[in-house]
Amino acid sequence: MASEQILSAAYALGTVCAWGVADFIGGYTARRFHAFLLASLGHFSGTLLVAAIALEQHEPFPPLPHLRWAILGGAAGGLSLAFFYRALSQGAMGLAAPLAAVLSAVIPAAFGVLTQGRPSALKVSGFVLALIAIWLISLPQEGMRPKGLALAVISGFGFGLFYIFMQQAGGGSALWLATISRASALLLSCVITLWGRKFSPSYPFGFLLALVAGPIDVTGTVLFVRATQTGPLATAVILSSLYPIITVLLARLFLKEHFSGSKAIGVMAALAAVPMIVAG
Repeated sequence: MASEQILSAAYALGTVCAWGVADFIGGYTARRFHAFLLASLGHFSGTLLVAAIALEQHEPFPPLPHLRWAILGGAAGGLSLAFFYRALSQGAMGLAAPLAAVLSAVIPAAFGVLTQGRPSALKVSGFVLALIAIWLISLPQEGMRPKGLALAVISGFGFGLFYIFMQQAGGGSALWLATISRASALLLSCVITLWGRKFSPSYPFGFLLALVAGPIDVTGTVLFVRATQTGPLATAVILSSLYPIITVLLARLFLKEHFSGSKAIGVMAALAAVPMIVAG
């Protein structure tokens, strides 16, 4: 049992690194690249990679009820990812990423309260801290409200639905569940991109970055599914939800982002609220 928990924690920490790096690459690229085209390219390369691995490993195909939830999860997560890339590109990554993360934790927690009963004191404290964090992050700075926060809120809700749907998908091959969810996201984002002719702005190197971000992001999805299958769900979600730390650190290191005191407190409060909400 202890070895399984260690393995689950290792998978979850791998998820943190993969999602954090992919979000930074996607947010940086979206500053000069249309977010839906960017997401479509990432979903394409990610789907090809994980499907090829599933076929090579001769993974058993999950039953239809599992696939339905994976399709819904992919649609919610895929659409939200495009909005999230746009949010990261419009304003400070270090603000948008924690805001989306705390909301993506609130939605499944609220769903759990509705289906399982009254929340614990720790979870309620996490909700309160999350509200404080959202208020601090959204405060105007130098007379202007930070950009991209509305899109971060939308993407946070979508990511929360992704967590719920993928949890409902249950057992089965993590590779195939990730493949189906990513293929669903690819189809939806391609329809939106083609229907709206969302092909610009773009630049040559951005295509390469988009194709690189996709496999990194889907790797995080596979690791997250494996973490939920090999250990307690709460532990997997708690650890995986810390991925914005990587995005914040990369933005601070490479983009030299810095915040006012209230914004910094808001970021730390959001990162602290996430594990409290999912652990309570």
